[in-house]
Amino acid sequence: MSEKVQQADINAVIEELEKVVGQKPDNVMARHQLGQVYLKAGRVDDATREFEKALEIDDQSVETMISLGAIYFGKGDIEKTLELNERVLRIAPDMAEAHVNIGLIRQQQNRVDEAIECYIRATQIIPNLITGWINLTSAYTMKEEDDKAVEAARQAVTIDPDSDMARNNLAVALYFRGEYEEAWKNMEAARELGYSVDPRFEQALKDKLGN
Repeated sequence: MSEKVQQADINAVIEELEKVVGQKPDNVMARHQLGQVYLKAGRVDDATREFEKALEIDDQSVETMISLGAIYFGKGDIEKTLELNERVLRIAPDMAEAHVNIGLIRQQQNRVDEAIECYIRATQIIPNLITGWINLTSAYTMKEEDDKAVEAARQAVTIDPDSDMARNNLAVALYFRGEYEEAWKNMEAARELGYSVDPRFEQALKDKLGN
């Protein structure tokens, strides 16, 4: 499907949802869906407005809080992102995505032990949540807990063998554990899946392998 056709489809959906919202301004689901489509169309400010309006109508809409939190995270507003995800967990303590999001914030703040706790909790709730395992890998790598990093990375690859990020994370974890040949194989697999491999990492692996 061409980009023009896709944009036409998105515009048609936006027009239809705007009509619904115009007729039923308190329809939280329609506003949430409109926000999501605005995001897909790159209209971030419009999406933010719809998500915030949806939350004014229903302050228990955890899906909207997650979506709005992602926007603020993208803007670098960590405090607002944290506030929204903590609100989610007060309403729905088992919302794994919120645990992952808070973990990302803690990891950015270099509060790595707290981040690990968040990721572990997320993977306990949803064992095949690949984002939890991918982020857990990077957190363990930051702590230089190489065995745990490799274990988490292998779990991510088991869940989705075609995840380029999971493959690259496994390559990095294996590198730090001194398993250079397997690290190289996973780095190459990550590249083939579309990952942009850091040339410095590739060179470091070549040096270890004597290439």
